[in-house]
Formats: sequence, C-alpha cells, structure tokens
Amino acid sequence: QVQLVESGGGLVQAGGSLRLSCAASGRTFSSYRMGWFRQAPGKEREFVAAISRSGGSTNYADSVKGRFTISRDNAKNTVYLQMSTLKPEDTAVYYCAANRFYSTSEAPDDYNYWGQGTQVTVSS
Repeated sequence: QVQLVESGGGLVQAGGSLRLSCAASGRTFSSYRMGWFRQAPGKEREFVAAISRSGGSTNYADSVKGRFTISRDNAKNTVYLQMSTLKPEDTAVYYCAANRFYSTSEAPDDYNYWGQGTQVTVSS
C-alpha cells in the first residue's frame, strides 16, 4: 500500500503559479503510476495529468496542456504538479492518486490510492 499527502495549495491571482507536491510513503513509490485529479464544487472529479513510473511518459487534460507540468522524483517519493498561468476555472480541490497497472491513465477508477486533497483557489 501507499499513503499520499498533498501540499502546496493556496490562494493565487489569475495568471499566477503554484507548485503542488504529493509525498508518498513506502519504499515502492517507483512502482506506481501517478496522477493528479481535481474536483470543483458541484462537479465531478476530473483528470488533470498523469506520469509513468520512470517519468518518461506524461499525459495531460486538454484544459491544462501547455500550462501545467507533472514530474516526479523517485528518490524523494514525490510527484509534483507545476501550475502556471492559472485561471479562475482552475479553482478546485486537487488530489494525487496512485495505481500499479495503468500508465498515464485518465480514469479515476484505475487509481487505487488517493490523497486527502489540497485546495487551489484562483481569484480573478
């Protein structure tokens, strides 16, 4: 099993940047495919970005492509989401998630482990 803890959320003005971190417990972090999802009030959880075990493959939602970058440091058991040119519509609770089998998957159901989430609020 793996436990995930997100950090780095906060309040930022439109056009600003934030970097989210997700720290994982355990010694097998490098065996997990990782993803970031978000959920805005009244909306379903949606895919943001995903990364393969080595970090060599990534996948992004069209809405964040070119603005967000997912990366990982397996030595530090951490996955990151660098968010730039933030928009008010990026406001949501952001979750990181892990799965063992589905590389760069966009489907929440493919992920077995979830963090508690971190709030990102972008003001206009």
